[in-house]
Amino acid sequence: MAPVILFPAIDLKNGECVRLLRGDMAQATVFNADPEAQARTFAAKGFEYLHVVDLDGAFAGHPVNADAVRRILSSLTMKMQLGGGVRDMKTVRGWLEAGVTRVIIGTAAVRDPDFVREAARLYPDRIAVGIDARDGWVAVEGWAKTSNVSALDLGRRFEDAGVAAIIYTDIARDGALQGLNIASTVALAEALAVPVIASGGLASIEDVRRLTEPDCVRLAGAIAGRALYDGRLDPREALAVLRGRGAPVRPEGAPP
Repeated sequence: MAPVILFPAIDLKNGECVRLLRGDMAQATVFNADPEAQARTFAAKGFEYLHVVDLDGAFAGHPVNADAVRRILSSLTMKMQLGGGVRDMKTVRGWLEAGVTRVIIGTAAVRDPDFVREAARLYPDRIAVGIDARDGWVAVEGWAKTSNVSALDLGRRFEDAGVAAIIYTDIARDGALQGLNIASTVALAEALAVPVIASGGLASIEDVRRLTEPDCVRLAGAIAGRALYDGRLDPREALAVLRGRGAPVRPEGAPP
């Protein structure tokens, strides 16, 4: 069984790395004005897969922080999954050709499921679906609106579409350091054949250890944000836990 992937998060607003509280753009904390430098820091800590969201793009419906994303891509060899403002095939193709490993489709998955299916057909294993839920209902447009589609129903729409993963975010916990919503995330993973990645609320090494317990065996990964930025979560310890029984982690500053 492959180890759970821990994705460090870079959320982009006005070209800076920020963390929001429960998706509220008015409650943004800037942690680094240089996203490229932040990405290099994560790489040096031993992370191998970066999670990036263009927050402004999610609201605008098209990429807004493209320059920041391209700078990260140009300076790193680590994998990247990217979401925010991905609403058409031109955007999908552009990001994949630019070097993004996996593109995340969120709002368009609710409003245009055929687009997701076509993208997954054209780009096997390189399309993920972002399911961001508030009380079980999917939120769209940067979480500004709540749809009448449940997280489970949305996930089931793409069971046979060939998407690489579903990234499930509990909005009520996102940025709040209250711990992952393991119960809801595991329930979704057990109901679907598509790999599920947990997001929202990861706060400590205890949350990371929780991911290694038997009931989490179907989870493919988890996203860490604020806990990494404010020092509550030690990257090396977290990666060692997930890689199994304290397996060696690449030394800080060593080449990937």
